[in-house]
Amino acid sequence: MSLTFPGPAILFCPGNRPERFDKAVAASDVVILDLEDAVPFASKQAARAEVISACERLGDHVVVRVNAVGTPWHDDDVRALRELGEATGVLRPIMLPKAEKIAGLRGLADFEIFAICESAAGVINAGALAEEPNCAAMLWGAEDLIASLGGRSSRSPAGNYYRVIEQARANILFAAAAAEKLAVDAVYTDISDLAGLAAESAEAADLGFCAKICIHPTQSAVVRTAFAPTAERLAWATGVLAEAERSGSAVFSYQGQMIDAPLFAQAQAILRSARSI
Repeated sequence: MSLTFPGPAILFCPGNRPERFDKAVAASDVVILDLEDAVPFASKQAARAEVISACERLGDHVVVRVNAVGTPWHDDDVRALRELGEATGVLRPIMLPKAEKIAGLRGLADFEIFAICESAAGVINAGALAEEPNCAAMLWGAEDLIASLGGRSSRSPAGNYYRVIEQARANILFAAAAAEKLAVDAVYTDISDLAGLAAESAEAADLGFCAKICIHPTQSAVVRTAFAPTAERLAWATGVLAEAERSGSAVFSYQGQMIDAPLFAQAQAILRSARSI
C-alpha cells in the first residue's frame, strides 16, 4: 500500500463540531473527523450525518475515525461511509480505534485503515495488524493504553513517558516498519507546552515516525517545524549524496566520517523529510 501524507501534522476534529471542519483542514496536513471519543453518546448519529455531509466538500486529505468494532455505532458508521463511497466514487480511509484483532481489519477489507493500537492486546498484536493488506498506517495512544493497563498516568512527574509506554511506542514503530506501513506518533496532550511538543515531535521524526497527531490547531506548525530537518542536517545529507555520486563507492569518507549503506540511507531519509514539509 503506497499511502503518503502531504505533511506531518494530522489534526483531530470533533465530528459534532461542523463549524470547525474548514478551519481544521486549513490548519493541518490531514484532518481526522472524529466520531469516537470526541462525540458524546447522545450526539453520535447527528455527528455522523455532519461528517458524511462535509466529506466531499473538504477534499482528499480527510480521514474519518469511526467508533470501535463491537460498539453500538460502528456498523452504522461504516455503512454510511460505504454509501458515501458508492455515491462519490471515493472510499475514504478509516481510522479504526482500539484495533486489536485481525478480524476487525478484515471486516473492513474495502477500506484503507489507520489502525490505532491503544490497548495491551493492540500493542501485542501490532505486528499481525500491520501485515494486513488494507492496513495503511499504524498509530498508538498512550492514554487509552495506560487505562487498559489499569494505570494512573502514562508519564512521570518530569513529563517523560514511563518505560512501559516507550516500549509500546517502539512496538508500533517496529511493526509498521517491518510491514512497510506508515507509523504515526501519538498526541501530546499538554496543549500549552509547545516546547515539549517540539522536542517529542523531533524525536519522533528522528526515530522514523512520518507524522504526529495533533489535538489543537496551534500544534500543527510546531509539528511541521520539528519534522523538518535542520539546515545543518540538510547540508550534511546533501553533501553525502553528492560525495557518493562523485566517488562512485559504496563506502567513502565525508567530513571525516565514514559513510556506508546505513548512513547513506539516513541521508536519503533526511532529504525525503525535507521534501514532504
